[in-house]
Amino acid sequence: MSKSSQFSLLRQRRFAPFFWTQFFGAFNDNVFKTALLTILTYEALSWTSMNVSLLNNLIPGLFILPFVVFSATAGQLADKFEKSRLARYVKVLEIVIMSIAAVGWMTHTLWLLILAIVGMGVHSTIFGPVKYAYLPQQLRQDELVGGNGIIEMGTFVGILLGEVLGAVLVVHKPWGIELVAGGTVTIAIVGWLFSRGIPLTPAAEPALKINWNPITETARNLSFSRKNRPVFLAMLANSWFWFYGAIVLAQFPLYAKNYLHGDHSVFVLLLTVFSLGVGAGSLLCERLSGHKVEIGLVPFGAIGLSVFGLDLFLASLGYTNTAAVDMGGFVQQHGSWRILFDCVMIGLFGGLYIVPLFAVIQTRCDRRHLSRTIAGMNIMNALFMVVAALVAMVLLQSGFTIPQIFLVTAILNAIVAIYIFTVVPEYLVRFIAWILIHTIHRVKTINRDLIPDEGAAVLVCNHVSYVDAIVIMAASPRPIRFVMDHRIFKIPVLAWVFKTAKAIPIAPAKENPQLMERAFDQIAAALADGDLVCIFPEGKLTSTGEMNEFRGGIKKIVDRTPVPVIPMALSGLWGSMWTRSAGNPFHRSFKRGPLSALQLAVGEPVAPAQATPEYLQQQVQALRGAWQ
Repeated sequence: MSKSSQFSLLRQRRFAPFFWTQFFGAFNDNVFKTALLTILTYEALSWTSMNVSLLNNLIPGLFILPFVVFSATAGQLADKFEKSRLARYVKVLEIVIMSIAAVGWMTHTLWLLILAIVGMGVHSTIFGPVKYAYLPQQLRQDELVGGNGIIEMGTFVGILLGEVLGAVLVVHKPWGIELVAGGTVTIAIVGWLFSRGIPLTPAAEPALKINWNPITETARNLSFSRKNRPVFLAMLANSWFWFYGAIVLAQFPLYAKNYLHGDHSVFVLLLTVFSLGVGAGSLLCERLSGHKVEIGLVPFGAIGLSVFGLDLFLASLGYTNTAAVDMGGFVQQHGSWRILFDCVMIGLFGGLYIVPLFAVIQTRCDRRHLSRTIAGMNIMNALFMVVAALVAMVLLQSGFTIPQIFLVTAILNAIVAIYIFTVVPEYLVRFIAWILIHTIHRVKTINRDLIPDEGAAVLVCNHVSYVDAIVIMAASPRPIRFVMDHRIFKIPVLAWVFKTAKAIPIAPAKENPQLMERAFDQIAAALADGDLVCIFPEGKLTSTGEMNEFRGGIKKIVDRTPVPVIPMALSGLWGSMWTRSAGNPFHRSFKRGPLSALQLAVGEPVAPAQATPEYLQQQVQALRGAWQ
């Protein structure tokens, strides 16, 4: 089924006003912060007698502090109140904060500007849970990845443009201070005007009683999230990205100055290509995921973060220039393009890594608790960023060079990724499935939307090859419990895939009645938990390419647990290396070459009372007839 581009959301009222509200918030944050850091760096004596290095580290810390202190409260507010009204209140708060900052700018009152920094941290803290809880309420599940991608792209572009504009405006003579003071208030007003267009978005839990104690509420949020292991580990993985990014980005200023021998424009160039990479990766997620939440992209992103982090270390060793250069001079140096390419690719794979994680949290978390879960994640993000700063300081004090810090970060990322994908192997299984259907085969799906996003159902499909389960898994928007012949379940390598995917092995009654009954018990338990279960009613692989007769197991399943049955048909796999033939296993194995086309057609749900083996076989056969 064809899908509209994710950019079409920018023309729709349910998304566009919210996107621009978020964009101008991130933009304004960074115009203000960068302008203040720039003026303190270059004209500190006219503003303060405090140590400039201390201020340059203190100000970002003060911006992050509200995330630790107020995130728990912000999450409760976002769950209790209607979100469009809350967004407008936040934007009014931004106007007030920027007005206070304007007074600070015009009177050279540093403490007012620092107060505004804390205020903007509070502003971002309150808006964060609203942002990620709003999207699943207004977007369909097949739009979530695209919507998240655009939001992440807009955030990083807003950060980038804000940093560039803040640095340029504040040093403009003679009106730099006035331009920043008036500009930040104007941007805040523009954000408020866009927030007025955000549609009504009901509260998730209006009866919620707010706990104003941030310590106990934070502990309660994290405890609640830990009960949902996939969501909690997605939160940890998300926070790890901010750890990785915080270490790498924090090194860019000195890396540009001391190792690349560049001026401030070289630092801006590094930041620009990294931000553009994140934006490109975020947008690319929708195309690579096929409009669904594809957690198989997370390992792909993690691999890229380590590979290009390692290569940035190697590229740095190969950079030999020692003369001072500006941006134009830097790009003419030997090895400079490799460094820029690594920065782009770290950003791109970071986007591929983080966008599906947000979608996992949004789709698998209890909707009534989503804002508080996001708030808990924001606290974790802030703490991980603080730890990242401490780790970087320890490494530098221990004599590590900045390129060596890139290397250490890449190695740590590989270790963390291996841990996460070992604990939650679904990520790795989906990655294998994603690789299969994007390299060896091209898969076309018909009516994939008929696979239910939530609730129990049984999927029935013809059995063509050893990888049928992987192809179906890759097409599904959610995990599936597969029921398969115990002999296929034990095939080396594939056995690990099936086991980690929680497949259910089954045997014929005459061969192993205990295993068969245990399988039916597991199926009933899975359906009672609201899972999707997929069975191959033929009971064995086809050896001719034609369907075998459907057996009666499906009737036994729906009689015991009445749920909808979704017929599906696979076409195009027969004759590949994954199929078998009667008598000669190699007779047809390689008849179909690499990149051969497959088709998975999904039919309308069948009521339990109608789900006889004969009727379902007719439905699957009809779907096979649609093979093109």
